[in-house]
Amino acid sequence: MPADEKSAAPYRGRFAPSPTGPLHFGSLVAAVGSYLDARAHKGEWLLRIEDIDPPREVAGATDAILRALDSFGLEWDGQVVYQSRRGDYYTSALERLRQHGYLYGCACTRREIADSRLKRGTAGIYPGTCRNGILPGRTARALRVRVEPGSIGLTDRLQGNSRQSLLEEVGDFIVRRADNLIAYQLAVVVDDAEQEMTHVVRGVDLLESTHRQVYLQQLLELPTPVYLHLPVAVNSAGDKLSKQTLARHIGADHKTTTLLDVLRFLHQELPDSPGDARVDELLGWAIAHWDVDNIPARRVLPSPPEYTGTGAGP
Repeated sequence: MPADEKSAAPYRGRFAPSPTGPLHFGSLVAAVGSYLDARAHKGEWLLRIEDIDPPREVAGATDAILRALDSFGLEWDGQVVYQSRRGDYYTSALERLRQHGYLYGCACTRREIADSRLKRGTAGIYPGTCRNGILPGRTARALRVRVEPGSIGLTDRLQGNSRQSLLEEVGDFIVRRADNLIAYQLAVVVDDAEQEMTHVVRGVDLLESTHRQVYLQQLLELPTPVYLHLPVAVNSAGDKLSKQTLARHIGADHKTTTLLDVLRFLHQELPDSPGDARVDELLGWAIAHWDVDNIPARRVLPSPPEYTGTGAGP
């Protein structure tokens, strides 16, 4: 591990899956990558279940995730944290944003926003319809955060430097949805701060939203962790592995082979005769030889073909 990656503060990292289905190869890459980075820094690795979107959750998925992590020897520190039990923290953060004048109600429906975007030629950017107040006769559905001119900078350990103008590229964004569920952007910021996370290792598909999270951290006067966004695993069509793309679940068998595939995906050094190693031996080797510099600084990498079909793991 390069010396300049070491942090002066005690390392605290985490894996934070959503219970939308069992682990697949892509989610296991994020779990193993975050675990190895934490252990290589002699730090803590916590587990948080991001279960604040009930319509997307799959019954039994949380237990399946916990069993899969345990079967691969990925032992977490402390108790599992569930976002569904942390509503008071999110309500407090919303109140702080309100007191500082950054929170406002939005009455727009998705159809209205889409129509407005088409007229303005600003696809993907909220046009600010309710920024200065809701029209008479309308009722607030969601809560949005007011963004300011200027750009948010981010330095990622793998993907490098980036900047984003939230006003020009995103617009005022939602922190509480129309169904009264807390938006991911707010929940993850509040939880990372309350759990004192110093490092966040996750998939690069979340990189673009990180600028919004940094903005919220600034508004709420919360620390910004050190970020590392790993390449995401894609199938032969270039689609991210997910439940929607019918990615295979990671089964309980062939754990050594699967873990070796993850390490190869991350371009990590392997021991001699790796197929003869037990899972715990392989993890110990991987921790001792973890090197972020070996990971390609790319957004996507092809996954082994055996993980891209439907059904149980290999």
